[in-house]
Amino acid sequence: MRAFLPAIALLAAVPAISQAPAIPGAPETARVTAGTYKVEPNHTQVGFAVDHMGFSIFRGVFTGASGTLALDPANPTKAQLSVSIPIASVQTSNPKLNEELVSADWFDAAQFPNATFVSTAITVGPNNTALVDGNLTIHGVTKAARMQVHFHGAGTNPMDKALTVGFDARMGFNRSDFGVTKYVPVVSDHVELTIAGAFEKQ
Repeated sequence: MRAFLPAIALLAAVPAISQAPAIPGAPETARVTAGTYKVEPNHTQVGFAVDHMGFSIFRGVFTGASGTLALDPANPTKAQLSVSIPIASVQTSNPKLNEELVSADWFDAAQFPNATFVSTAITVGPNNTALVDGNLTIHGVTKAARMQVHFHGAGTNPMDKALTVGFDARMGFNRSDFGVTKYVPVVSDHVELTIAGAFEKQ
């Protein structure tokens, strides 16, 4: 029994030594400070999903976002969002398809290099949610669009010490409304976007 005592003492000490650090961000609005925030592109993604021939849901992602968020937690309906996404950043599981999507048959990135969203109104909902109305521009066409947004968290990023806020959002639209009609309806007209947005205070 005595031989096991040192081992037992060591195991008892392990939790104190190897405790995981506290998560820097939390969904607490009290952590948010007023000001202008800039998109943190390394942790911002816009995922898209379409129905492929009725067989499966096909997904891809856009990255490299830029833009700003003017935010005052005391007046959330006054927030202003402006975001731009480079079309050429598109990534799917198929390198050939990546090339096709930026071509003139699809998004025509050479002529229309960016998709943009600029907010026009904010409606605050329950449980850290909001509806964000705005103008969505794709393929040179601008249409009214709405995002369903959930406040994910805020805090100080321990890597660069920046005050950071993050949101999850969803948006749906018909791509034919923006002149992107290739293979409709075999590849669904309706597109669902899933957005992970990170912003750092300037």
